[in-house]
Amino acid sequence: MSTPRSIAPSRRGILAAGGAVGIGALLAACGGGKGPGGANGGGKGGPWSFTDDRGTKVSLGSTPQRIVAFTGTAAALHDFGIDDRIVGVFGPTRLKNGKPDPQAGDLDIDKVTILGNAYNQFNVEKYAALRPDLLVTNMFEPGALWFVPDDSKDKITHLAKSVAITSSRVTLVKIIERYADLAHALGADLKAKKVTDAKTRFEKAAAALRKAAKSHPVKVLACSGSADLFYASNPGISADLKYFKSLGVDLIVPDHLDKGGYFESLSWENADKYKADVLLLDNRTATLQPKDLAAKPSWTRLPAVKAGQITPWSSEPRYSYAGAAPLLESLTRAIESAKKVS
Repeated sequence: MSTPRSIAPSRRGILAAGGAVGIGALLAACGGGKGPGGANGGGKGGPWSFTDDRGTKVSLGSTPQRIVAFTGTAAALHDFGIDDRIVGVFGPTRLKNGKPDPQAGDLDIDKVTILGNAYNQFNVEKYAALRPDLLVTNMFEPGALWFVPDDSKDKITHLAKSVAITSSRVTLVKIIERYADLAHALGADLKAKKVTDAKTRFEKAAAALRKAAKSHPVKVLACSGSADLFYASNPGISADLKYFKSLGVDLIVPDHLDKGGYFESLSWENADKYKADVLLLDNRTATLQPKDLAAKPSWTRLPAVKAGQITPWSSEPRYSYAGAAPLLESLTRAIESAKKVS
């Protein structure tokens, strides 16, 4: 996966000057009463706490009733049964055609407030108006809240407690288990049929992928395309790739990783450095897709492209059994139908 591109920070209303007065005004806008009978519907089940992957114990007077989350995170919590308490999201949510972004999963995006549809678009004033109890997001790097802009992070974290779940350097299944832990702490029923059926499907899909990888040994390159660079991703750090590799998928490991270790950046002239039978291509809306890449001669010359052996890669997966099972199934089909071309 790649990190969001840094762009010039925008200024929003009273936040332009920052400072304690601005923060105080926003806190007032949130509503002071967060105990029993407060505006957030508190008082349900007594004190609430959860220790996140920063090692931070987040404690509140009652179970959070108004949750704001990164879109993919909200979608994962929704899959575990946390739904009507998600009041706002930030990150890729709605496509240009109005349809939900793939990262939104089964979340009804018409029922939540979208605080920003891209990186650095987090609208702090709208966030304050939602009177949030809790903010939840991924954490790809220690202490870094995913899609929470650095220039407004302090203002945002003053408005509500935050929970961060590690999303790299451990396998996909471990992250799913952590989201299940969080959903359970929030009151989700992990024995609900919807959840257990999804887990069964995930386990069946994992077994099928393991079998396919063993019976159809092909080399797979996880990659991403931009206008100027071709990124070869590292299965040793991305949680989903790490899991695929543990199931026996022969994923290519780049030998000259960029700072951070997520990928190797290659000029398009060197896009053929790694010989792959199957390309697992990043399908995020910010990346180039096959129709966009067709104009690049170096892309069309790749053996896997010539053979039509390209399959979508959700490089920021939805960390739930329901979200991950289709990814395993898709990769299984791609491997089963692929021929060695490299």
